[in-house]
Amino acid sequence: MIYVLASAVCSVLVSVLLKLARRVGLDIGQAVAWNYVAALALAALLLHPSMQPWRQPGAPWFALAGLGVLLPTIFLALGASVRHAGIVRSDAAQRLSLLLSLLAAFVLFGEKLDAAKALGCALGLVALFGMVWRTGQGRGEGGAASWCWPLLVFAGFGTIDVLFKRVAAAGVPLGTSLAAMFALALPVAFALAAWRAARGGTRFTLRSALGGLLLGLCNFGNILFYLHAHRALPRHPALVFASMNLGVVVLGALTGVLLFHERLSRINLAALLLALPAVALLAWA
Repeated sequence: MIYVLASAVCSVLVSVLLKLARRVGLDIGQAVAWNYVAALALAALLLHPSMQPWRQPGAPWFALAGLGVLLPTIFLALGASVRHAGIVRSDAAQRLSLLLSLLAAFVLFGEKLDAAKALGCALGLVALFGMVWRTGQGRGEGGAASWCWPLLVFAGFGTIDVLFKRVAAAGVPLGTSLAAMFALALPVAFALAAWRAARGGTRFTLRSALGGLLLGLCNFGNILFYLHAHRALPRHPALVFASMNLGVVVLGALTGVLLFHERLSRINLAALLLALPAVALLAWA
C-alpha cells in the first residue's frame, strides 16, 4: 500500500503547489504548460510508449483530442478552485467526479445499477452539494467562484474519466495513451498560457517554468505510483482504487485545514465526512 500512499501524496502536492503558486510568484497558466513538458518526458522515459496502436483502424482519436483540450483547461480550473474554494473542497469535488463516471457506465457502457451503486450515487450527490454549500457569512468570502469552480472541477474530471474509458476500451495501452494525451495537451497548454500572457501583459518567466516542471513531476508521480500499486496488487483493483481516492480526500482535508487554515462550515464538514463512504461505495462499485 506504500504505492497508494505515495500516489495520494503526489496528488495532494499538486493542489498544494497550485495553492502556493501566486504566493511565490508563479503564473499558473505557464506552470500548467511546463507541467506537460515534464510529464511527457517522464512518460517517454519510464513508460516506453509505442505509437503503433494509433496507426490501427478505429483508433479513438476523437476521445484523445477531447482529452488533449480538456486536460490543460481543467488543470487551470483546478488551480482556480484551489485558490477560491480551498484544497479540501477542490480535492473532494475532484474525487466525487467518480459519480459522473459511474453514471456514464450505466448510460454509455451498459452497466447495471445495484443497491450499492445507487447508494453511492445518492450519497455522492448529497456530499457534492454540501461541499459547495456556503453559509450566509461564507458567501461573501469567495462569492460565486467558491462554488462554481468546484462544480466545474467535478464536471471536468468526470468527463475526462469517461473519455479515458473510451480510449481504454479501444485497447490502447496505458503508457501509450498517457504519452499521446500529454503530447496533445502540451501545445494547447502553451497556447492558453500565451493567450493569458498577452491579455494580462505578463511574460514567460524561469520561475514559472521551474515551478511547472515540479508540478509535472508531482502530476506524473501520482500516475506512476498508482500504476505500481495496481501491479503490486493485481487481484485487488477495487482496493487500490478506493484507497487512492479516500486517501486523497483525507490527506487533502488535513492539508487544507492544518497547513492553510481553511474554514469549513458545519455543512461542509458533514459533507466531507459523507464523501468518504460515498467515494468508497463508488470506487468499490
